[in-house]
Amino acid sequence: MPSYALVGCAHIHTPGFIKMLSQRPQDRVRVVWDHDQTRGRRRADELGARFLADERKLYAQADVDAAIVCSETDRHEPLVVAAAEAGKHLFVEKPLGLGSRDAYAMAEAIRKAGVIFQTGYFQRGRPEVQFLRSHLAAGSFGKVTRVRGSNCHSGSLGGWFDTEWRWMADPKQAGCGAFGDLGTHALDILIWLLGDVTEATAMLEKGTGRYGDCDETGEGLMRFASGAIGTLAAGWTDVANPVQYLISGTEGHAAVIDGKLFFQSQRVDGADGKQPWTDLPDGWPHAFELFLDAVGGKDDVPLVSAYEAAYRSAVLEAMYEGAKSRQWVAPK
Repeated sequence: MPSYALVGCAHIHTPGFIKMLSQRPQDRVRVVWDHDQTRGRRRADELGARFLADERKLYAQADVDAAIVCSETDRHEPLVVAAAEAGKHLFVEKPLGLGSRDAYAMAEAIRKAGVIFQTGYFQRGRPEVQFLRSHLAAGSFGKVTRVRGSNCHSGSLGGWFDTEWRWMADPKQAGCGAFGDLGTHALDILIWLLGDVTEATAMLEKGTGRYGDCDETGEGLMRFASGAIGTLAAGWTDVANPVQYLISGTEGHAAVIDGKLFFQSQRVDGADGKQPWTDLPDGWPHAFELFLDAVGGKDDVPLVSAYEAAYRSAVLEAMYEGAKSRQWVAPK
């Protein structure tokens, strides 16, 4: 049975991962490390694992097959590179890097090591997203002209980042603010659907100002290599996020509203866009569960590659640079 090291316990999704692991007795966390020893020991107790204070000894543990990296983003690079060099499979919470430099460095170390990699882009598994991807490939939209992704919640309004998760509202540690934290999910989907981005920019705002200079909301703009124009909304200051995805083409249109897909296409019988489209593929397990399945030996598991994750960091970096300079920026 696979065994794991939990490397850092800082990310807000850590409790959710611990809950998933508790429901999979075949997957065991043997060791936990965190630079905050109080936090690390608490999570180790929850997992029935031993706490290791010295991260330099993490990957020398004979009973560890893979690392689950939930540290602050600014700690990712040394932890991830060391794990790859030790031959450990890697789940790394998003975003992979602070920007393009460290993200690509990690991706290259993972490529050289040949280990399994996954990150927390769970929206790919949604049935409506899989449906959109298949119909884009089939040409059901004709020439795609515009797309939009929106991923927002009320984290600032509810003070979600006031205490234990406060580092996530510090761009020096997190690599971004609200726009990058939530926007990276919708950005992953837009790139997964439409391909590379040639240039990007954004406008960011502090919103409530609750977290100092940290951006709490924003709107990004990008052009894809295909010529399509994309917009990206993300923030922590929204009381609702009903319209999650829009695709507009010369022969079709789609909208995901409150989780329901409205689909119109001149090429698909019955696709008039008037009622929710219900003939959808099955959803995938959560991205973290897919990683556990792959490490456990399951074949053909749909994972996000390390270079895909790095490219998302690069596009976000371009958007943040564009917001600062008020210019278009080409992703590295």
